[in-house]
Amino acid sequence: MLIVEQVSTAYGAVRALESVSLNVKKGEIVSLIGTNGAGKSTLLNTISGIVRQNAGTISFCGIQIEQSPAVRRVRQGLVQVPEGRQVFANLPVLDNLRLGAYGRRDQRIDDDLDWVFQLFPRLQERGSQLGGTLSGGEQQMLAIGRALMAKPRLLLLDEPSMGLAPLMVAEIFRILRRLNAETGLSILLVEQNARVALSLSHRAYVLRLGKIVREDSASALLRDREVQEAFLGKSRN
Repeated sequence: MLIVEQVSTAYGAVRALESVSLNVKKGEIVSLIGTNGAGKSTLLNTISGIVRQNAGTISFCGIQIEQSPAVRRVRQGLVQVPEGRQVFANLPVLDNLRLGAYGRRDQRIDDDLDWVFQLFPRLQERGSQLGGTLSGGEQQMLAIGRALMAKPRLLLLDEPSMGLAPLMVAEIFRILRRLNAETGLSILLVEQNARVALSLSHRAYVLRLGKIVREDSASALLRDREVQEAFLGKSRN
């Protein structure tokens, strides 16, 4: 579904990504783990077209998209939930969700709105409430719901657990697992909480200083001693 080949991205003279290659297959959940500053968010932003790469290719569903603007990538089904949620604070929940469907031309928007409300009943309860007055967990639900209204084929999630209480993190990831299991939605996840990310994922990549240094099944990385020491808070006996 998604193939990233030898992609490099720089901010001026600073190389943020160097010859990064990865792929996401249809129906997979794939995680990117790494320390702060490893380049995880830059990679998501490069894939979604927010940041332009300096080298390499990106293919989505068999079409090269590295020259496509971000809006076209969204219409192709490549949709990102940004770090920090970035809901429209001065708009009601319902308007936030409808804006997610801005680029659509089909007649099923109301049906999909009902579906999002089934996934996130709290959003229906707060439909007229301003997005900026929601709790952090509710804003994350809103950001995911807004992305789902765009009818994604691949959902890019950037730090969905950031700043949330453990119970809310568990609820968010329960819904992500349900989306993947029930609809086959493919997900590329950047997440600082490596244990939660690996527990959700089929495969994962480890990013360090802008380079992919490991790739394996999520279960294998959960058992890996180096990964445990670096990201899971376990030390060598």
